Amino acid sequence: MLKAKELLNQYTKETEDVILSYLPSEEGYQKTVLSAMNYSVKAGGKRLRPLLLMEIYRMFGGKGREAEPFMAAIEMIHTFSLVHDDLPCMDNDEFRRGLPTTWVKYGYDMAVLAGDGLYGYAFETAAKALEFTQNPARVARCMGILAQKSGIYGMIGGQTLDVELTKKPVNKEQLEFIYRLKTGALIECPMVIGAVLAGADEDQVSTVERMASCIGKAFQIQDDILDVTSSQEVLGKPVLSDEKNGKNTYVALYGMEQAKQAVKELSEEAVLALESLPGDHEFMRQLIMMLVTREK
Repeated sequence: MLKAKELLNQYTKETEDVILSYLPSEEGYQKTVLSAMNYSVKAGGKRLRPLLLMEIYRMFGGKGREAEPFMAAIEMIHTFSLVHDDLPCMDNDEFRRGLPTTWVKYGYDMAVLAGDGLYGYAFETAAKALEFTQNPARVARCMGILAQKSGIYGMIGGQTLDVELTKKPVNKEQLEFIYRLKTGALIECPMVIGAVLAGADEDQVSTVERMASCIGKAFQIQDDILDVTSSQEVLGKPVLSDEKNGKNTYVALYGMEQAKQAVKELSEEAVLALESLPGDHEFMRQLIMMLVTREK
């Protein structure tokens, strides 16, 4: 496990460097929104999604720089979702990763624009992969995946139902839909892109997507657990936020013990799918276990 943690630190640093290298320069009459965009991305985080993208890409033998623009793009889209999540009209959170949220620092209006800017700039960034690839068709397919998984049939679709059902009863099917799209889609997206860019066959891409779906759901359930059991000092954001905002969670619907059991079973299913894939996936296996048992 120590080796995996050392590799995680190394890969996270490499991932961070890639992301920062694609941020826009803060200049021109639109400097304020650029500053708000960069502030939001630089606030930190686990860089999970770009890290997963690169690890799957490596696992299937991918080399070169074609994955880098997509790594930056997926982090921009993830950050856009958090900027809008924190707004007063959504979760009304004032802290994220121990820092004032974007709307608190830059104002409601500029936070909306910063989120919009990050979403648009993500695709502008992803298109730069065409400069590094020998397979433009793969890049084009990956841009479609990026759009679908983050849009109305992915993250935004899941977020829509989550907002509509806030403070209302939710059934199992609805909660599954929310988790699969709101959180799962942005885990599936980078992992599938990594596989496609590296030339994985269709069966392998399907296996990666299934594995990513398990990871995404386990990750969200663990997030629900931490919202109840952790503290703002550890998480860097308010706890009991779901309860305060009347959000539907796995813990609220099924209870703490069943939630913990679900995380265990989903992580085991993800590892089982991983073991059917080619390449050296020991680091990926340990990364999955660290993600779903994290404490922050």
